[in-house]
This record gives sequence, structure tokens and C-alpha cells, in this order.
Amino acid sequence: QVQLVESGGGLVQAGGSLRLSCTASTSTFSTYIMGWFRQAPGKEREFVAARGFSTTSIYYNDSVKDRFTISRDNRKNMVYLQMNSLKPEDAALYYCAAKHFASTDWNYWGQGTQVTVSS
Repeated sequence: QVQLVESGGGLVQAGGSLRLSCTASTSTFSTYIMGWFRQAPGKEREFVAARGFSTTSIYYNDSVKDRFTISRDNRKNMVYLQMNSLKPEDAALYYCAAKHFASTDWNYWGQGTQVTVSS
């Protein structure tokens, strides 16, 4: 079982930046692929970014590529999402998620942190 706790959400003006953090409670953090998803009101949850253990395993939704950066600190069991040049359409509840590298499903989810972007 992996427990995930997000933090760092808030209100920001369009063009601004926020950094989301996620702490994972597991002794085998390096075996998990970590990801960020988001869900805006009335919309389905969508993939934002994911990162495996190595720097070659990084993936982004095209809508955030070149603006968002996912990183992880395997010593601290942390994953981050640096969000720059925020747009009103980035506003959503952002979820941290984890899946074992051998799994096809995202099995573990945090409770979410709200990001609001004012125009």
C-alpha cells in the first residue's frame, strides 16, 4: 500500500507559477512510476505528466509540455510538478498517482490539491 499526500496548490494569476509536491509513504519508492493527473469541474480526469526512476522515462500531456516539469527525489520519496506560464485552462484539482513499474494501472492516488488560475 502506498499513501500519497499532495501539497502546493493555490491561487495564481495567469502567467504565474506554482510547484506541487507529493510525498509517498513506501519503502520501495524507486520501483514506482509517479504521475500527476488533473480534473476540472465537469471534465474527465486527464493525464498531466509521469516519471519513472530514470530521466529517460518522462512523459507529458502535449498541453503542458514546455511549461510543466515533473521531477522526483528518490531519497525523500517526493515527486514534484513545477508549473510555469499557467493558463486559466490549467485550473483543476491535481492528483498525485503511483503505479508499480510492472503494473499497467495507476493503483494509488492522493486526495488532490486545488489549483486556481485567475485571468
